[in-house]
Amino acid sequence: MNSLKKAILTNVESEMTKLIELSEWLHANPEVAWQEFESAAKCSEFLRDRGFEVEEKFVGLDTAFHARIGSGKRRLAFVAEYDALPGIGHACGHNLIATMALGAAVSIAPMAEELDLTVEVFGTPAEEGYGGKIEMLDRGAFDGVDFAMMAHPAPVDIVRAEPFAVAHWEITYRGHAAHAASYPTQGVNAADAFNIAEVAIAHLRQQLPHSVRVHGIVTHGGDVPNAIPHLTKGRWYVRASSMEELEETQAKVKRCFEAGALATGCQVEIREESQPYSDFDTDEQGLKFYEKNALALGRDLRTTGPETQMCRASTDMANVSKVVRAIHPYIGVNSFPVLNHQAEFADACVGVTANQTLKDGATSLAWTAVDVANEWLAG
Repeated sequence: MNSLKKAILTNVESEMTKLIELSEWLHANPEVAWQEFESAAKCSEFLRDRGFEVEEKFVGLDTAFHARIGSGKRRLAFVAEYDALPGIGHACGHNLIATMALGAAVSIAPMAEELDLTVEVFGTPAEEGYGGKIEMLDRGAFDGVDFAMMAHPAPVDIVRAEPFAVAHWEITYRGHAAHAASYPTQGVNAADAFNIAEVAIAHLRQQLPHSVRVHGIVTHGGDVPNAIPHLTKGRWYVRASSMEELEETQAKVKRCFEAGALATGCQVEIREESQPYSDFDTDEQGLKFYEKNALALGRDLRTTGPETQMCRASTDMANVSKVVRAIHPYIGVNSFPVLNHQAEFADACVGVTANQTLKDGATSLAWTAVDVANEWLAG
């Protein structure tokens, strides 16, 4: 371990009390996508108190922020997420994502000039299904950034992110209401339209490759049992291994929803909730640096087994990777068989093990930043 990395470890250790306090606060006060007002403010305050120049409501988004320190030639960014899941809070560990990013940034900040870096933190809202980073990309937030990284909690450590590309749809069927006992023939049943679409999708799956996923929920199935439902709504995701495969699959799934409308006489509307998340272009050299650093901290890196499947989860960080050198490793909270997006996973994202994950994640990211910077300095 060289002197810079020793200093970073010391810096992380000195900040752990405050980082744990912030992680626990985020965990106890979950805010869902686009509503992360207090979470963004708390993270901004943490960085501002440590000398970072912070811009809140970054690129016109109320719950985004950008922080920077140093004036080096190369711009190196740590990416923070802090949105929670409806009903189950931080069951994807975004409280740890945020605090690992902040911990990494403040620990390397004193070396920014020596490493010829501008150290930045991007506070990114609405990762859970609404593409906050894609909106930020479209507004130029990441223009000129040389390298971006984040670490994501998972049941175990997994170095490589291999996320599905994904499209997020809201489906609406509109029919005609009627009394279900007295005048059923006068109705146009929007619930039946959804049933037909779901059956069509179930049959479609036997022709879909293993690299594709199609799944969703009905969010509104009608109002009362004695009325033919005139309006139904649902949210559906279509996933594939590449953007090309995603486009092909979307066309097939769209026909299933259109079939429901055709069979019942309903009208169907398919609305994209966000732009599609892409597959990930991992920076191979950066990933090698991270792997070396995680191993040096004693992390147990997995490559196979059912506990490693979290690496397939879609992320809007993948869209960032298409324009900026980027990595997105997973760091374990030792929860298996408890998995992300289960309520019990939220419990695993606070406490002694989670705090060690926070420390190791912040340190690994900051050490990786040193290695990337030295690569640039070497030329």
